[in-house]
Amino acid sequence: MPTGPIDLHTHSSVSDGTETPAELIGAAVSAGLGTVALTDHDSTAGWAEAAAAASGTGLMLVPGMELSTNQGQASVHMLAYLFDPDDATIMRETARIRDGRLHRAERIVERIARDYAITWDDVLAQSSDGGSLGRPHIADALVARGHVVDRSAAFASILHWQGGYYEKYYAPSPLEGVRMIVAAGGVPVLAHPATHDKYRPMDDGTIAQLVDAGLVGLEVDHRDNTEIGKDRLRALAARFGLVLTGASDYHGTGKPNRLGENTTSPAALERILAAGTGSAPFYS
Repeated sequence: MPTGPIDLHTHSSVSDGTETPAELIGAAVSAGLGTVALTDHDSTAGWAEAAAAASGTGLMLVPGMELSTNQGQASVHMLAYLFDPDDATIMRETARIRDGRLHRAERIVERIARDYAITWDDVLAQSSDGGSLGRPHIADALVARGHVVDRSAAFASILHWQGGYYEKYYAPSPLEGVRMIVAAGGVPVLAHPATHDKYRPMDDGTIAQLVDAGLVGLEVDHRDNTEIGKDRLRALAARFGLVLTGASDYHGTGKPNRLGENTTSPAALERILAAGTGSAPFYS
């Protein structure tokens, strides 16, 4: 096991981060991390590049993904670690999610374009080839056009879910998400499950169902979780024997989150590594 802080939630330009997977690894090394997980939205396309960049650095790379799921009108994100990236169900469902997000984004841009000067080409210019395109890229296009000062301002106004332009996209239920991750040899951890705004806290009965299906952990130390919510997550973890994790949810310059601002304990990482059988961490 490497020494140094453990950050289990980061994004590259494969989804909505601003750095390539290799640049992300370089930033993690510069930040003094010992372990980092690459968890792009609904994609494993950055794993190989990140692993190559991590080789010889002494940094452990945990391959992962942030899987989109929906519970009613609420988005529930599921961190998935150490699963088989070639699992047929994972590949089929993530392709369907990415396709749904793409067409949803096109329709959102059509609506916004009635009120603001923005085109679909503006959005495409902000995305990485083969990446998982979504609202963050629309936000970047709005910034480039001068309509807002940064991504955060875009999501607080034009792209807010109550702003009149928002639309849902296809995603499996949280229960289906846990089951598919486990079936692929992976380790499911609920991402920032105690946030405010459009993310609703999941009730105890739902958490119990997810635990029965194989949920391993809860991401408690995250800047978007409320303090009351963190207390509840700790109580749930004690009740169900779940791992507690912490992470930055780093997006490069796309968000104010900084690498290592929240971290995971070595003991929690060991439990995650022991539970994952679909793929292995990269460490050399």
